[in-house]
Amino acid sequence: MTPTFLEGFALGFSLILAIGAQNAFVLRQGIRREHVFWICLTCAVSDALLITAGVAGFGSLATYLPWFEPVMRYGGAAFLIAYGAMSLRNAWRGGSALVTSNGSSSSLGASVLTVLAFTWLNPHVYLDTVVLIGSISAQYPDQMQFGLGAVASSFVFFFSLGYGARLLAPLFARARAWQVLDVLIAFVMWAIAVKLLIM
Repeated sequence: MTPTFLEGFALGFSLILAIGAQNAFVLRQGIRREHVFWICLTCAVSDALLITAGVAGFGSLATYLPWFEPVMRYGGAAFLIAYGAMSLRNAWRGGSALVTSNGSSSSLGASVLTVLAFTWLNPHVYLDTVVLIGSISAQYPDQMQFGLGAVASSFVFFFSLGYGARLLAPLFARARAWQVLDVLIAFVMWAIAVKLLIM
């Protein structure tokens, strides 16, 4: 693994850690052991498609429009700083414990449609994968390695989350665990933003 691959992996992993409806749904399905493989695969493949579009598109734009790279670099840093601040605010306000329903199980089709909606109808997923990862990848000579690292992080994250959910359930039943996670996310985001600003 190259340093560029590892940096793509680290960025992708830190972005995807942010707790939202999609991750909560994957956790819930993992805890209930319902359609875990297909849910994780759907999330990871969706991310791979979006990341590939971002890396391919932003690389081409950066080549043809020299001013585009610094604009996106500073814009990406500003977004990461704001994202980190929101995570820190969430931690300050207090996390909310993961609640899983004990109701009847859902069909595979309904579960996949639900996670597709959480993924593709969420505007933040486009900011994270297409805009942010795409613009940051333009800073690297080997954009493919950076993109592959980000894609790999999605597969590792979702399958770890889905299949490790049973182990995480007692931990994330406590609001304090979400607060700690939000603080970690904030500092990772800010570290990446600083790196972008000094490149």
